[in-house]
Amino acid sequence: MFGPRWFSLATDSALLACDAAAVIGLRMMHFSLLDSRAMAEAWLMVEEKLEAAALLQWQAWTGQLGQEPHQVAAASIKHVRRKVAANRRRLSRAR
Repeated sequence: MFGPRWFSLATDSALLACDAAAVIGLRMMHFSLLDSRAMAEAWLMVEEKLEAAALLQWQAWTGQLGQEPHQVAAASIKHVRRKVAANRRRLSRAR
């Protein structure tokens, strides 16, 4: 039941958690400025979450993420990691 594919999934999940923590920290720094860009970032964050949830649910329901549980989990993590990495790059740039 537990093999290399699940170990890889656990590693990817841990890396996602680290990247997400970095994005949270960067967003908190931006939010602390209390300017219009901070408000825009807050709205963007909510939009991204809703869009990602809807897209991943649709892809899971239609079988686009795979048929096996580990395939669905891996595809979901891959999608989210791409988005989180893009956010980290964007938020890391100087204002």
